[in-house]
Amino acid sequence: MSTQVQAAAPVARTPYERVGGSQALRRIAERFYDLMDTDPAFRALRAMHAADLAPMRESLPAFLAGWCGGPRDWAQANPGKCMMSMHKPFPITRKTAQQWADCMTRAIADADLRDHEIADALTDVLARMALSMARD
Repeated sequence: MSTQVQAAAPVARTPYERVGGSQALRRIAERFYDLMDTDPAFRALRAMHAADLAPMRESLPAFLAGWCGGPRDWAQANPGKCMMSMHKPFPITRKTAQQWADCMTRAIADADLRDHEIADALTDVLARMALSMARD
């Protein structure tokens, strides 16, 4: 009788794991808000935000974590809310949506993620999401 050993199937990793988990998402969010707060290229985008960015610095990485397949703390704390509903009150234009996408693109690039494929995918999908919020 012959015994065959089967190789274990590779475990699928979530985008959350591939991006580097909460630490990487926090780096992205911190860089995003630092850029928005200091780079004149994002002036119109910055003007749409409250003076104190601390709550957003906490919220964005938590939202991204659940969105990427990680802990769903943000969704549990904000039942029934999504990115679109949270931004509905804001007068988002193509200009500010593009500034958001550009700022996030730089933040992801500056986070120096090891998995370039997931970094590119994250950049692409977040830019498309931002641009879809424009209402002009």
